[in-house]
Amino acid sequence: MPIGTAAGLDPTVLLDTAYCQARIGLDEGGIPIGAALFSADGVLLGEGRNRRVQHDDPSVHGETDAFRAAGRQRDYSSTIMVTTLSPCWYCSGLIRQFGIGSVVIGENRNFVGGEDWLREAGVAITVVDDDRCVAMMADFIAENPLLWNEDIGVAEDA
Repeated sequence: MPIGTAAGLDPTVLLDTAYCQARIGLDEGGIPIGAALFSADGVLLGEGRNRRVQHDDPSVHGETDAFRAAGRQRDYSSTIMVTTLSPCWYCSGLIRQFGIGSVVIGENRNFVGGEDWLREAGVAITVVDDDRCVAMMADFIAENPLLWNEDIGVAEDA
């Protein structure tokens, strides 16, 4: 069941937090992907952004940063991961590993990760198709193709 239907939460409102994180990351010279982890009733547990460039650490994706910021939870099944871009396989693995129940995706036009895999595992997926997220990512990819390819694990000469 898509988020918002059951809990009465507006996914676009939740997305604003992740979008702000993506803008901060872009302003820092990083890859503009933001994320936030919310409780089922919309309480912000943690927020973060892709900091691969800023921390010189390839494991700091937006979703992992938000997950770490949320701290330990006893149960993730009712949590909502909100991300500006379709989660890559690495972040999709985190979502499955910890049983995060819902994912709100800002956009999946510029990149599609493990959405179908998550959906098949019973994760509720909501794609907002937010024009702000689409434009920010498209502009970034056009201006930084080598950095983008590095982020998604594509060889420079591909």
